[in-house]
Amino acid sequence: MNKVNLFDRRIIKQFLEVTSGISALFSLVLIFVDVPAGNKLTFGGIFLGILLIIYVSLWLRSNKLEEVHLIIEGSSVIVKKGNIFKQSGFKAIAFNEYFDTQVDDKIISQQSLNGIFITEYLGVSVTELDKYLESYLFEDDEILDENTTRKSGKKIRFSIGTICVYNDYLLTAFSKFDEKDRAWLTMPDYLGFLINFWDKVNRVYSQKSVAVPIFGSGITRIKEHKNISDEDLLKIMLWTFRISEMRFKYPAKLTIVIHAGKMDRINLLDIASAKNGL
Repeated sequence: MNKVNLFDRRIIKQFLEVTSGISALFSLVLIFVDVPAGNKLTFGGIFLGILLIIYVSLWLRSNKLEEVHLIIEGSSVIVKKGNIFKQSGFKAIAFNEYFDTQVDDKIISQQSLNGIFITEYLGVSVTELDKYLESYLFEDDEILDENTTRKSGKKIRFSIGTICVYNDYLLTAFSKFDEKDRAWLTMPDYLGFLINFWDKVNRVYSQKSVAVPIFGSGITRIKEHKNISDEDLLKIMLWTFRISEMRFKYPAKLTIVIHAGKMDRINLLDIASAKNGL
């Protein structure tokens, strides 16, 4: 899938920057080298062919970008394809607002990042994680209420954006659940989550690097925005990071990790061209 148009103005700009140097070099050479009249057409064709190859190469490279580096308000931010579990530093894992741990394809999908963390990377029993969550010292304003009518899963409901630090993971309450245990958020909820999340990260990151997924790119339903793309979500994340108070001090950095299966939906050239996020 070609995400970048063949005649994208940014490709043209890169091409002109590259070829200006090549053209100057050729002009300098021609001052000292006399090309026979009969060969000028051949050399001209070769030169045009080289320029065509350069242009196509720039276009193909832009479509295959898998990593870009940004500086946002002084913080180093990397957006790249990868496996979040293989990143250094803290790794953010989105839970629902109850911090449920029940991987049964009803409360938590086995294929979700949440489900994969619990079933493959937790390293202890789910019971032990539940005990850790129950004894964790959450702030008073992070605990909203107890949903006594909930039939399955946990009942204590947390404010979205709440973080529980567990080893090198940041477990965060991300999605709300309806009465049928379907994950959902409104766009104001999503923005509120991100602002709250960056604020909480700022308190707990201890100058360690933090890796996050594209929040909302899974099964969570953002009401009235059914067709919002992963690239749009990524841009919103970068924008909220920019306006937040969260700043990473070198060598700590923020890494937004994109699943390999979603790379064809995201134009990283757009992200790279916006030097400070948006």
